[in-house]
Amino acid sequence: MNLFEKIFNYQVMSRLDETGAFTITSHERAWLKTMLEHPAASDAFSVETLEKLRALLQPEQSLDLGDRFREKAKSKEKHVYHLLISPIRRIMLEQAGMHMTFRTKDGRLQTEQSGFPYKLEYSMVKREWYLLWYHLRHHTLMSTKLQNIASISPRPLEEQVTAIVLTDIAKIIESRKETAVIEVIPLYNKELSRILYAFSCFEKEVEYSDERETYRIKLTFQLEEREYVLSKLRFLGKRVRILEGEYMRNRMLESTWRALARYGKDES
Repeated sequence: MNLFEKIFNYQVMSRLDETGAFTITSHERAWLKTMLEHPAASDAFSVETLEKLRALLQPEQSLDLGDRFREKAKSKEKHVYHLLISPIRRIMLEQAGMHMTFRTKDGRLQTEQSGFPYKLEYSMVKREWYLLWYHLRHHTLMSTKLQNIASISPRPLEEQVTAIVLTDIAKIIESRKETAVIEVIPLYNKELSRILYAFSCFEKEVEYSDERETYRIKLTFQLEEREYVLSKLRFLGKRVRILEGEYMRNRMLESTWRALARYGKDES
């Protein structure tokens, strides 16, 4: 049998697809077994998953990396992956509560705080992971950097309590929403796709006026995302202008005056 025949054998692939199985090469199995020997594997997988993978790969040979790889010196960088992501995701999937110990901005240690993890968010600007969670005692929605969390453990919650918490979270998020209407200057209508891409992570509605030949974009975002939206508007420059959203208009006007004061000509 040809070594690559399994790739083209429709019957074999169909049967594998029906059973939810997939094929991997011996080299891939060897690579995976080698990677599972790294200490970081215990942080990336649950104990049950790790034991199952190691048992399945028992007959395989590990890769002999030896001295073939060298890592050059580099500056310190923040990694996208964080060790707490996996345990937090497991708690979220089970819709359980949690006990968490974390440090506040002023350095104080908050021990064994009871909460409900709602969402994991990654800030592209700060390159930081954040946990959005509901404080069961204060009934507020809070955001905490993962690097400030000292420990976290699951806490069982009754289904009725979970339903109440989710309802409260939905109300809080709705109350924090803000909208702004942005108009695309007709000269830059051809750059609409680029402009929409700048706001791709936000909820938006787009309308086109035949009479004025202009596009209007209604953005919906959270109050804490104001600064990020403003940074995108400054990046787009003269392509857009804010029609509705008093706070956003005032902030852009303030930025304009500061720029004029810095770069404008001195009349005296």
